[in-house]
Amino acid sequence: MPPLLAVLATLAYGLLGSQQFRTLAPRSWDLGIFTQLARAYGELRAPIVPIKGDEVNLLGDHFHPLLVALAPVWWVWPSGEALLWTQALLFGLSAIPLTRLAIDRLGPGLGALAGAAYVFSFGLQSAAAVQFHEIAFAVPLLAMSLTRLLRGRVLGAALWAAPLVFVKEDLGLTVAVLGVLIALRHREHRTTGWGLAAWGAGWFVLATFVLLPLLNTAGQYDYTDNLGSPLEVLWPPVKWATVGMLLLAAGVIGARSPLILLTLPTLAWRFTGTVEFYWDWYWHYNAVLMPIALAALLDALGDRRTGRATAWRRSTAPLPGRRIRVTAVAAAAAVTLALGPAMPVLDVVRPGRWETGWRAESASAALEAVPDGSVLAVDITLMAHAVPDHDVQWVHGPNRRVPDCLLSDRYAFSWNGAPPEDPALWAQQQWGAEYRTDFEGGGFTVVCRP
Repeated sequence: MPPLLAVLATLAYGLLGSQQFRTLAPRSWDLGIFTQLARAYGELRAPIVPIKGDEVNLLGDHFHPLLVALAPVWWVWPSGEALLWTQALLFGLSAIPLTRLAIDRLGPGLGALAGAAYVFSFGLQSAAAVQFHEIAFAVPLLAMSLTRLLRGRVLGAALWAAPLVFVKEDLGLTVAVLGVLIALRHREHRTTGWGLAAWGAGWFVLATFVLLPLLNTAGQYDYTDNLGSPLEVLWPPVKWATVGMLLLAAGVIGARSPLILLTLPTLAWRFTGTVEFYWDWYWHYNAVLMPIALAALLDALGDRRTGRATAWRRSTAPLPGRRIRVTAVAAAAAVTLALGPAMPVLDVVRPGRWETGWRAESASAALEAVPDGSVLAVDITLMAHAVPDHDVQWVHGPNRRVPDCLLSDRYAFSWNGAPPEDPALWAQQQWGAEYRTDFEGGGFTVVCRP
């Protein structure tokens, strides 16, 4: 059952990504950015991403050196679509250890339901729906670490958690909290626990205050200005809704587990942030919390084989009965099912969502009209598609380079409803060079320098 569930999830999320990629449904510029990073690593270069700006090293934006693992992906399949399938595979693989543990602890039926509730949880679905992000690598690492911990393999848990510091800088705090929990709850593994805590906290400080500013073109950590007052952490109410959904994903009873504390670092930076996308259940920000929620649920429910808690939960209290176990797992599933038609993964089985529409042929023709290897300014719609064959920069970016061509889409949301009526004239005014129209159709226009 766990491998089958992993395959189903990989196919569902991978097909969702392919559907979006081929029907020209970009959710943000992240896929373009990470496609450019994958290309750089695949060409054995530093992760310079002109989409973000001239000579911008993406390691100075967020600290994610583990993304060098995308290089082999690029060698095999040099496309942004490959990143979407990579993320789908990572999400699917994370279900294997967690579902196996759930089946061992709760029995085949209930355990499989818990695994399904996890792998199709709102956090993973929303992350897949908004396309690739570096947190994809954190999800299986957390799944492996926490299952090892609940099986009493503390050293293995620490070793799987350690690389999280190379996925994103804030995850160093999550690693540090895990280390403290190990030190306090496993006396025989105090050295391992405190060592892991020091590792996580140390890398958080080093990455945030030294490495990121050092590699950043502006010599700073770009996201400091996104932090607001701690007094606003509990407002607006959407934050409470997100916490409520998270607790339901943990079956509510998961709040009894010390593991639920691992969610605090992520929730803290999100809820003190001033960016509204940080607060909601949507986007990719909840993906890293989903393995924690299921692990906390399984920890709180205990092990039905022994009839008692494991060494991780030192308690003399009786374990929850079957009714409570069923209710908790049902709550974890219900929080996603309650979204109903809004569940992103359902788009895969909606035939209308696969229709490429009248613009697909024009999109291909527009890309063909741009000479390979040229410096191309582009808006959101075809950004990721253009990366493999062109030196791409964002049309609204701070780049000083004069592009060879501009590829614009009058329907792209990045124009805020006010696309230029004459892209060639707009490009001339923008960069002070002459441009001529080489292609126009389907809302796409390609203008290039003579």
